Amino acid sequence: MIKIDDTIRLRFELMSEKDADLLWELDQDPEVMRHLTNGVISSREKIDHFVIPKIKAFTEPEHGWGMWKVTLKESDEYCGWILIRPMEFFEDAREDRNLEIGWRLKQCYWGKGIATEAANQIKETLNRQNKVDRFSAIASVENHASIKIMKKLGLKYDKTIHYSDDFFAGEVVYYHN
Repeated sequence: MIKIDDTIRLRFELMSEKDADLLWELDQDPEVMRHLTNGVISSREKIDHFVIPKIKAFTEPEHGWGMWKVTLKESDEYCGWILIRPMEFFEDAREDRNLEIGWRLKQCYWGKGIATEAANQIKETLNRQNKVDRFSAIASVENHASIKIMKKLGLKYDKTIHYSDDFFAGEVVYYHN
């Protein structure tokens, strides 16, 4: 199992069904969900019967794939998560050496560098494992905050595409290193 070392401020742990309350809590803020669902919050049923099974499907601790819970070391407060999984995981063209990196944080932690710090720590740890050719990320074209994080992670714009999944449908920018 790959371990992600703590940073000065943050601690990391792979999420599982035991974290369903945290996943649900995060998705209750319409502002957090704005660029994913136009602000529609997730029901508890969606978390339990859709999100948790999807997380279980792509979680592989030996590769570092999964949803990494991000907490503050000082207070053990839950900030949100960092997603790591192969691009196109749920499609026929799954790319195991091209990892998707994504994030979702509570609004009170926005603008504090936590998403960048957490994503970078996980990205660098996985890079050292030498099992990754590239990292990729997507965001709605209007999600300027996430695009800014992508750039801080050293990802470069590749293209704008139409994307659709169970949370979102629309135009996204695709970045990779």
